Amino acid sequence: MTAYHDGEWGVPRHDERGLFEFIVLEGAQAGLSWSTILRKRENYREAFAGFDPEKIARFNARKVESLLRNEGIIRNRLKVEGTVKNARAYLALRESGQTLDAFTWSFVKGKPLLNRWRTRDQVPATTPVSDALSKALKTAGFTFVGSTIVYAHMQATGMVNDHLVSCFRHKEVQRPGASDSRA
Repeated sequence: MTAYHDGEWGVPRHDERGLFEFIVLEGAQAGLSWSTILRKRENYREAFAGFDPEKIARFNARKVESLLRNEGIIRNRLKVEGTVKNARAYLALRESGQTLDAFTWSFVKGKPLLNRWRTRDQVPATTPVSDALSKALKTAGFTFVGSTIVYAHMQATGMVNDHLVSCFRHKEVQRPGASDSRA
């Protein structure tokens, strides 16, 4: 958790594969701890073709059944099928001429929302922005994208800086070059 916090959480992310990965992982995390998902992250990468939406979108019923026997991931049928559905929604979004990056980041006008929380109790679970993005993702065909999941996605991908002001990462993730812009 420390390595994830110190090196990844809250860093503005703009790479399509990484953004898709976080949608999948945040959805898988629903009802579970994030540490559980992080421990299984490499297994997810292997099971879900490196989070390649084009490959995942072609997963058939036999592949889903195989994944449901994979002890390295969360073996929840709705979550596994939801990943396939999200890959198809991602491809439909792209076919409409939009990228996941532009689509999601448009809700924060392309720049991270900077919060100045002093205690963890101040950090919300949802916001009007996560509500709106959740609704838009659902309309676009995505699943497991409720407002709480979407807000966690926004935090993880740096759309919102929710590091406490006392945290050394609060200022670091705002620096130019902190963005993960891999395409």
